[in-house]
Amino acid sequence: MSVPSRVLLAALVCLLMISTVVQGEKFKRSVTYDGRSLIINGKRELFFSGSIHYPRMPPEMWWDILKKAKAGGLNVIQTYVFWNIHEPEKGQFNFEGNYNLTKFIKMIGDLGMYATLRVGPFIEAEWNYGGFPFWLREVPNITFRSDNPPFKYHMKKFTKMIIDMMKDAQLYASQGGPIILSQVENEYNTIQLAFRELGTRYVHWAGTMAVRLNTGVPWVMCKQKDAPGPVINTCNGRNCGDTFTGPNKPSKPVLWTENWTARYRVFGDPPSRRSAENLAFSVARFFSKNGTLANYYMYYGGTNYGRLGSSFVTTRYYDEAPIDEYGMLREPKWGHLRDLHSALRLCKKALLSGKPSVENFGPNLEAHIYEQPKTKACVAFLSNNDSRTPATLTFRGSKYYLPQYSISILPDCKTVVYNTRMIVAQHSSRHYQKSKAANKDLRWEMFIEDIPTLNENLIKSASPLEQWSVTKDTTDYLWHTTSISLDGFHLPLRENILPVLRIASLGHMMHGFVNGHYIGSGHGTNIENSFVFQKPIILKPGINHISLLGVTIGLPDSGVYLERRYAGTRTVAIQGLNTGTLDVTYSEWGQKVGLDGEKFQVYTQEGSDRVKWNKTKGLGGPLTWYKTYFDAPEGNDPLAIEVATMSKGMVWVNGKSIGRYWVSFLSPTGKPSQSVYHIPRAFLKPKDNLLAIFEEIGGNIDGVQIVTVNRNTICSYIKESDPPRVNNRKREDSVIQKVFDDARRSATLMCPDNKKILRVEFASYGNPFGACGNYILGNCSAPSSKRIIKQVYHLSSLCT
Repeated sequence: MSVPSRVLLAALVCLLMISTVVQGEKFKRSVTYDGRSLIINGKRELFFSGSIHYPRMPPEMWWDILKKAKAGGLNVIQTYVFWNIHEPEKGQFNFEGNYNLTKFIKMIGDLGMYATLRVGPFIEAEWNYGGFPFWLREVPNITFRSDNPPFKYHMKKFTKMIIDMMKDAQLYASQGGPIILSQVENEYNTIQLAFRELGTRYVHWAGTMAVRLNTGVPWVMCKQKDAPGPVINTCNGRNCGDTFTGPNKPSKPVLWTENWTARYRVFGDPPSRRSAENLAFSVARFFSKNGTLANYYMYYGGTNYGRLGSSFVTTRYYDEAPIDEYGMLREPKWGHLRDLHSALRLCKKALLSGKPSVENFGPNLEAHIYEQPKTKACVAFLSNNDSRTPATLTFRGSKYYLPQYSISILPDCKTVVYNTRMIVAQHSSRHYQKSKAANKDLRWEMFIEDIPTLNENLIKSASPLEQWSVTKDTTDYLWHTTSISLDGFHLPLRENILPVLRIASLGHMMHGFVNGHYIGSGHGTNIENSFVFQKPIILKPGINHISLLGVTIGLPDSGVYLERRYAGTRTVAIQGLNTGTLDVTYSEWGQKVGLDGEKFQVYTQEGSDRVKWNKTKGLGGPLTWYKTYFDAPEGNDPLAIEVATMSKGMVWVNGKSIGRYWVSFLSPTGKPSQSVYHIPRAFLKPKDNLLAIFEEIGGNIDGVQIVTVNRNTICSYIKESDPPRVNNRKREDSVIQKVFDDARRSATLMCPDNKKILRVEFASYGNPFGACGNYILGNCSAPSSKRIIKQVYHLSSLCT
């Protein structure tokens, strides 16, 4: 059979399967719960869930990402609902493109999966303003997330609209749709005490209001100890198997809504890591201690396009998740967790209906057991909680080796099918390759922003205005301008003595210009937004113009009194004059919202014709717009733009913003938090794609390049102590049996995205060490290893 035939056959089978699922979705489901688990149509189930957010990727990527999540063993997809993108202006709604919530939920159902809808409508999520639209801040007498009538009115109105939309599309399980859980509010316990009685009343109102919307499925509140009535309180964190105090009523199940697969990053952060072994341990621990639903936050993070990331949050979001930002499987995390889900499914019968017990075997050694004496169903989780020392324990007459900080899963209380520290899934490493087609004959042009002065038609005030109140979150930028008149008596007489411009700012960033000349920039951090900007300046006798460009990097997404947060310039003074310090805070000031390039939309084809562009090359100065055209890169691999030679700004492709970049803000490692930025292929045309960049500080535009991204380096590593692949086991009548006669330990490779193995770069039967893409031979290695492996892959036309 030819390769194209194989592809067509696979597509046919896939279509048949999807058709069957869709037909089945028409049947209504009853979703209830008790103290053990959720119950769907009278049956208990184990739920493996992952957070995937529809606005953080184009809709062209949805199906592929969801399909990979299902292949990873998930049966539930969790998403927030993002109020500020759906109602950016009061009463004006947007549910199109990658904001099409209904389409996304339907797609989950088409794949035969369930959904959890986290309505919020406060979501945090490292999302601008925690999901609140900016207009909500300007509602008179409003206090967010409190027993405050204006807030409750708008919060209920939006929540009800979303619920009605889901009902109209018949997307709740009670209607035959995929949604089995809804969430109201989000981690309210972290701020509840600040509101005292108003907080207690609000959280009970929110829960009661949600239940009365009659979705036919349960509601949850994460990290909410006093979740009211039937609303289930759930856990968020890294180790909910040990940190969760449990449901607030014995009739509620143990659910985990956020298991953080890494940590989101802010500009200035070093890389974030959470190993596959640690993540697997936390999940196995949770299910060994009565847990029945665990959700990975994030399973796929995606991208914070445009200005949608919250304060200082990078454009790349949770790239360390099992599926990386580009939609590729991050191995071994994806595969190791897939195998964990398979192992836990072998345990389902005893886990959900067995009697639990615990046996201790000394310090840090224990077994969590679930048994059904009458049916002989038995599951054991053997745990070594010591983070440094491996151990061997004897359990029911047999000895079991447990690596440090690991759990072995025995679905029949005898056979180890999985250990959280022993990875038999394959590994991969990610590579960036400069595209020949996209970078061919790039011709950059530039347009430089004008520096405004007080004489222009600006918003006048007696002091610099607060930034967010003026910009209303329509732009990151607000100009403050003033002028001062000086004579020779004020100015230092010596050339080596310069006055200093000192500005106290509430954040996030400031660029300074004096008489049209750039004097530098300053910024705060995610931890401390405020900062002091101090730069020496050259003044002249007569009129001197001071122009300050205030910059914010997203609105905050958490904390009390979000509606009262402020940003921007507070005080301005000139130090070192002959007459002493001159405070110009309360001089006449002018404000200008945004940039000319934003006003003209020079990042679009139509807008770029509204300004005059000049040829450019190499180093450029501050506040410069660049544009060029490029052809779509060769092949089908994901693509990105490398901007390591620039400083700070934003990138657009064909008028679509791919987010903020800030490579000049170095982490403690001396490297930028992010220098490569994802460009979805869905944004491209075959040829003549408009690439626009706005650079705030200055950089070398010739160093910018389009790259393709791949995970073509794949590896497998297996040890004699590792268990066989869990897919070699099945359960029949409470007995774990081999699926294949040959269930030996094996190293398996599977190419990503229908590619084929071209060459074997490394093979060692012995004691190699290192990481995928950088393995090194140990002191004991069979010299024929590589030759034998080459013979094996030459015999196969498939990539396995």
